[in-house]
Amino acid sequence: MKNLAIFIMISLISLSSCGGIKTSSAGLDNESFLEFRGPVKSYPEGVDVTLDGTINFKAVVNKDKVAYMKGEIYAISTGVHTVKIAYLGEVIYEKQIYVASQETKRITLP
Repeated sequence: MKNLAIFIMISLISLSSCGGIKTSSAGLDNESFLEFRGPVKSYPEGVDVTLDGTINFKAVVNKDKVAYMKGEIYAISTGVHTVKIAYLGEVIYEKQIYVASQETKRITLP
């Protein structure tokens, strides 16, 4: 009886450990990020951003301080882009930029 209990115990332990090794891997997403910094009081409603002449969105301007880590960032595709930033209809920044995968491009506004 004692041998039967030990045999059942060993069988259950060996069966429960037969799950095999499961691995998974995930690469980094193929995206980059834009962050807009500058004097927040100068842009209270945010700025209008045009990307490659086709994508338009409203962006929040973050504080322009080195110690300031939290802020809005915007995901874009990697590669070369033409960025145009306007505030109240006036273009304040226009430049062609290159961003690599997982890179955050900080644009400092006047």
